Parts: sequence; structure tokens; C-alpha cells
Amino acid sequence: MAEKQKIIKGCIATGLFLMMLLQAGCAFKDIDKRIFVVGIGVDPSEKVKDGFRVTLKLAKPYGNVRQAQTPTYAYLSHDADSVAVAVAEMETRVDKLLDLTHNRIIIINKELLTKDLHTVMDFFTRRGDIQMVCYIAIAGTTSEEAISFEPTIETPASIALYNYFDNTGTESPYIVTTFLFEFRRELLEKGKDTVLPIIDIDEENQEYKVNKSIVFRLDKEPLELTPEETKYFNSLANRASGFSYKFQDKDHSVVLNIYEVRFKYEIILNEGEPRIDIKVTKVGYIGESKHRLDPSKLDKYNKLAAKDTKAEVMDLLTKLQEKNLDPFGFGLRYHATRLSRKGIMEEWERIYPEIKFNVTVNVKLKGTGAVE
Repeated sequence: MAEKQKIIKGCIATGLFLMMLLQAGCAFKDIDKRIFVVGIGVDPSEKVKDGFRVTLKLAKPYGNVRQAQTPTYAYLSHDADSVAVAVAEMETRVDKLLDLTHNRIIIINKELLTKDLHTVMDFFTRRGDIQMVCYIAIAGTTSEEAISFEPTIETPASIALYNYFDNTGTESPYIVTTFLFEFRRELLEKGKDTVLPIIDIDEENQEYKVNKSIVFRLDKEPLELTPEETKYFNSLANRASGFSYKFQDKDHSVVLNIYEVRFKYEIILNEGEPRIDIKVTKVGYIGESKHRLDPSKLDKYNKLAAKDTKAEVMDLLTKLQEKNLDPFGFGLRYHATRLSRKGIMEEWERIYPEIKFNVTVNVKLKGTGAVE
């Protein structure tokens, strides 16, 4: 019996050894055989009918980054009838593997929002080596210009655009962050429209300027939000920090620094006229004033700021409603809080253009600043 077990074990060991000999070699490539893509831009092609011009930002290998005087990047662009073909063609123009696993930003030309956007996004969502947490943004001019622009503050071995969106660098309510997975989800689902940041370059051609956004839905014309509208949307929908707000009348010109924003709402349909009750709470302090302020009159300043803020919020909500766009996700809430049934989203589409907004704003100022 023992001999039989030894024979069986020997046969198994021999079989495993032979199987190992038949295995293919490892597909791993050393880092010196790779070149990392750190940015992708997509524009409509001027050379290929209904095609695309794809631009890749590549991190060039560098022996000692500390000795580099300028950002160490190279750029490749190619025109083709699809994004996948353009990338495949660019692989023949470099001696290393194009590695997309470290890319964190995709910039899209604004014109593509009303054209063949599905074809563009299909490439990015199907490839397993592209992170679904890539940032998605819109180019103020062209994606090629935005992706290849090197601002004066960009240092070697860093990507300035990443710092705008990952909350490890600048933090501003003017800057909206949208991930690839969010963009894809909001394109496909009903009840919430996507908002994308717009990347511009300043007039001196020295730095990026990211302070506007665009609201987008496949069957609607995109709506560009001004910097102020972007700030209000981002603070309400995403509770973005760093909100500064100026209000003035004949007696006051005051800048408020808001460090906490709360936004709650309820959709009311069975109590008379359909409405959305919205409650906005802002907590902060006075950051600047042209006149001397009395700390005992904070309640008066609260009411003045709340009145002015309510008007701004109402203007934003009305503008979005007139364009039948819903980036706050009111329709999604409506669907989620009711029994699912056939035609529920079509029902909301009929309600939303006529629904009323009942906005209440409560401003809580904690002080007049360090100097009173």
C-alpha cells in the first residue's frame, strides 16, 4: 500500500513538472521598457472625417529628476477614426510599452459632447488598464492645448492638473471634480445630470484656470456655468470648502468666509402645488469689511447674507430648470423614494419643468474675524 502511494505521488509530481515546462513566459516588462501616460486629450479630427485626434502626455525617463530644469514630458498626437486605433498607431512610434495604468486625467473637447461621445467613452471604460478614478474634464480651447500646456508653477516629476482635483493641492469651491466612473454612471442613468470642470489657460498663457463647469445630458444642449454659479453648485451639491461670499448694500460691503455648508431638500407633491422644500445652512465668519463692524449685530449680518444668498440659489435653480437639467439629482431622489413602477421617470420629466422651489437660507456667523 505504501509503495502504491509513492508511485501515485511520483506520477503527480512528474505531471506537475511537465506542466510547468509547457507554461508561457511571464508577460512582465521592466520599468525601463515602459513609458507612462499621465494625461490623455481627445479632440475632433481635422484630418479624418468623423474621427478623433488623441494626444498623450508621456512622462519621459530621467536619470536624476532633481537636476531637471523643466518638466520632463513628451507628447504624442495622432488622428484616426476611433480612439483605440489612434492609441494603437502611437504604440508604433515609441520604443517602449505605453503604460496607461498611472494616468489620472482625461480631457475632452467641448464639441464632442454633442457628437459621438459614446464612441469616445467606450474606449476608456472598456480598457482594464485605465483607472475608473481618472478625472474627466472639458477643454476650454482644445484638449491638445490643455494637455500639453506646461504652467510655470509645474515642477519636474509632478502633474499640475492632478493637484486641482485630488484635494491634496488646491481646494476651491470653484473646482468641480468628476471621476470616470461617475461620468459613465450619470450618462447612463436617469434622474441626475453630470457636471464637468472646464480647464482654461489664463490670458498671460502662464497658468491653468479652473473655475467654470458645464452641465451635460446626452439629449440636451450643454449648459456652461459661470464661476459664481459653479461655486454655488459645488458648495451645495458637494459641500465644497473654502466658500467666500460678498454681499453689499448701502451700508455694508462684507466678505464672508464659509467653512461649512449643509444642503437638505424634500420633494412635496401631495400638499397643494408640487414643490421642493430646500434648506441651506452656511456657517462661517466675516473675513473682510469696508466698515467697522459691531459683534453684537451678528444677527443682522446673518439676515442680510441669507437674503442675498437665497436670491443667488434661486437664480441657479431656475436657470437649470429652464434648461431641463438636473445636476442636483432631484429626479434620482424622486425615483429612489417611491415604489418602482413603469413610467416613473417619465412622470418626473413632466413634473420637473413646473415644480416650484421653496428655498430657506440660514447663515450662522460665528464672529467678525480675529480683529474686531
